Parts: sequence; structure tokens; C-alpha cells
Amino acid sequence: MKHPRFIVCILASTLCIEGCMVGPRYQRPPVNSPDVFRAANAPEINSQESSSQVISVEELTKEKTKAASLGDEKWAEVFKDPTLQQLIREALANNYDVNIAAKRVLEQQDQVGITRAQQFPTLSGGGSYTALGIPSSLTKGLASGNNGKSYNSSFFAGGFSLSAAWNLDFWGLYRRQTEAARAQLLATEWGRRMTISTVVEDVATAYLQLRTLDSELEITRSTVEARKQSLQLTETLEQGGSASLADVRQSEELLYTATAAIPDFERQIQQEENSISTLVGRNPGPILRGATEEVNWPQPDQIPAGIPSQLLERRPDIQQAEAELVAANADVGVAKAQLFPQISLSGMSGVASSQLKGLVDGKNAYWLASGDVAQTIFDGGRLRNNLKLSKAEKEEQVLIYQQTIQKSFQSVSDALIGFQKYREFREQEAKLAESAEDATRLAKLRYNGGSTSYIEVLTNDTNYYSAQLTLVVAQENEALSIVQLYSALGGGWQE
Repeated sequence: MKHPRFIVCILASTLCIEGCMVGPRYQRPPVNSPDVFRAANAPEINSQESSSQVISVEELTKEKTKAASLGDEKWAEVFKDPTLQQLIREALANNYDVNIAAKRVLEQQDQVGITRAQQFPTLSGGGSYTALGIPSSLTKGLASGNNGKSYNSSFFAGGFSLSAAWNLDFWGLYRRQTEAARAQLLATEWGRRMTISTVVEDVATAYLQLRTLDSELEITRSTVEARKQSLQLTETLEQGGSASLADVRQSEELLYTATAAIPDFERQIQQEENSISTLVGRNPGPILRGATEEVNWPQPDQIPAGIPSQLLERRPDIQQAEAELVAANADVGVAKAQLFPQISLSGMSGVASSQLKGLVDGKNAYWLASGDVAQTIFDGGRLRNNLKLSKAEKEEQVLIYQQTIQKSFQSVSDALIGFQKYREFREQEAKLAESAEDATRLAKLRYNGGSTSYIEVLTNDTNYYSAQLTLVVAQENEALSIVQLYSALGGGWQE
């Protein structure tokens, strides 16, 4: 009858233990969120700042379905260039940062298991066998001193034992540690997703920069061919007396200016290829792409940014910061639980006998049970200061979380502004390049007809070459602003 009562007492104690856990419950801090992103879906940037509001978790849940956003799209739906898509897939499979981040998640999963194991009893079992042989001369001496009674010269003993120990989690110390470990696991997972998003952004950025260099090199080579023909024409005119030697030298200056730019562009292209090769996990080498393939510049008419509060659920860095805040909150409970008495139970039982058949005899059984309560009386303020430290670290993490959110709002707004203004700049540069091309054509006609000097041709040709290069860079900046906006909106990690 004693055993059932003992089991009932243990179960009742366990229920009481599970219901007691000190420390604060986590609550998401209030966030000062603007109604809309600055420059979102507007042809002109409003000089006035939008109003802000403090949103709760319930309001956030309601607002999540209100507006679509570019950040909700998978990277394959945003970057449609086949070569770029292949590079991104290769990077996600082979990039060292991505693989290291994945290993860290596995490491933290194991750490959760280690931490959680503290909540449970430890059970150990073992067996022993002892044999002792005594010299016969010694047993004879003992027998002569004891009226000739003989002694055994060999002794045998063996048995099995089972022991258990349990540090009761009465105040929730181990459960809070497990809560913190799980939050760190979640933070590690969001860190992995942030790494994926960064790698996608880096590959897309490097690829667009590479294609820009390709275009600049192609423009320069075309310019070199045109200037070679111009130089030949000028030399012919000089030989016929219709042009001066100064015109020939100025034509040579134009040609050599363009030819000097070619090796520099080739250097930048090869270095950019090395950078992309490293991102995708290769050794430095060329990046294959169609020689006549045009740059697939992403130029959507409008980009849906969604609402600012959506970033709290989508951006990996915000989610990572919040998970670390949850862990800091749990650490406060850990520090507080250490102020209370620590309770532990231990027990041991087994059987021992000098004969094998005696191991199943209840008379040879033994057991031991004990319970301990330990309370720190004086530690110089270590535990109290540890609690204060945990609270201060939590408050710091709250500020880091809020700062991360505020910076995310800025990064989205900066990207939106960049997209709008880079587009306007690119449109004007396209008009400038068109005018410069026509001005160069007219200047050459006037020069060939003897109506102007070669200085006019020189000036207009230089302006046209510069306008072509500037237009390509403007196209690159517009495309890169879309890449940056996509990343700022929390896109890129969706697989």
C-alpha cells in the first residue's frame, strides 16, 4: 500500500512544480510605425513626414492582409534573368556563409536538447562483481587460533544497483533556460534566412554590375571603331589639304582615350567575375553569359511596398532581434529563479549477494532515498546583481529591437526614393544621349563640309561617349534600387 501512495504524492508534486514558474511573460514592445512609407506609390516625394502610430500585435495581425508587397514575392519571381537565376541557385547551394548559417541552426537545435534535459531526472544503473582470494598460510594461522575451525580462502560477491537524481524545477529555472534556448534557436534560424537574403541581394547586385561593365565595354569598343574611321577620314582630309595636322592629333586623342578605357573595363569585369565566383562557391573564374545577350534591366512601372507594419513579420533581421529579445526576457526568469531554494531528490536501490541465486532474493535488496533543499544565505550580492544585469540586458535588447525596426523603415524609404529619382535621372540621361548622338552626327557633317573646325566634332563626340556611359550607369542604379528595395522589404529568403 505504501508504493501507490508514494506514486500519488510524486504525481501531485509534479503538477505543483509544473504550475510554478517565476519571471516575466514576454510581451512584444510597442512599435512607433508610420502609416505609409515615405515616397511609396507616389510620383512625387512628399516633403512632409507621414504620421506615425503605435501598433499592437492584434492590429498588426489585422493589417497583414491589407496590402500586397514586393517583399512577399519569391526571388525567382522578381529576378527573371535565366543566368541570374542559375547563379542564385548555385549560391544558395554552395555559398559558405549560407552553409555555415545552416550548421549553426543544427548546433542550436542540439543546444536546446542539452538545456531541456535538465528538467528530467537522471537514471543510472550498474553492476559489480568482486572476488577475493586469501593465502592458505593465512587461513591456516587463523584456523589454529580458533580451535582448529577452518576458513574459506576465497570470497565472492556481486550485485546490481540503480540510482536516480532529480533537481526539481519548482521555480521554473530549467524551463526558462529551455525557453531562452528555443528563442536563440529561432533567432539562429532567422539569422540563416537573413544570410540567404543577403546572398541573393549580393549575387543580383554583382550580376547587374557585371552586365553594366559588359555594356560599357561594348560601348567603348564601338566608339573605338567609330573613332578609327574618323581618324582615317581626318588623315585623308589632311593629306588632301582640307584638314590640318592639329585635326589629326585631336582625332588621335579621341581614339586613344577610348582604347585606354578598354583594359580598365576588362580588369573590372574579370574582378567582378571573381567576386561572383566566390559568392556561388567556385574558385575565381569566368562567368558564362551570352555574348549578344542584352541586359535584362528590371524596370516595373510601380512597385507595391505594402504597409510598414508588415516588416515586423517579414524581415529576418527584425524577427531575429525579437527572438533575441524573447531569450533575454527568459534569462530574467532564470536569474530570478536562482534566488529561491533549490530542491533535489535522489535515490538508490539494488541487490547484493555472494551467490547468483541470491540476486533474486528480496532479503538481499537494499535502498536509499534522500531529499535536499539548498538556499544561498550570503553571496556578496552576486545573485541580486545577476538579476539586475539580466533586466538591463533585456532593456538593451528592447532598444535594439526598436532600432532595427526604425532602420528597416528608413532602408525601405531610401530605396523607394532611390527608385523614383534614379528612374527620373535615367529618363533624362536617355534624352541627353539621344541629343548628344544627333549633335555628333551634325558636327561630323558640318566638319566634312568644311563649315566648322574639328574642335566641334571633338567636343560633341566626347559628350556623346560620356552620355552613353552615364546612361548605362543610370540604368544600373535604377535596377539596383529595385534589388535594394526588395531586400529592404524582407524579400529574398523565401525558397
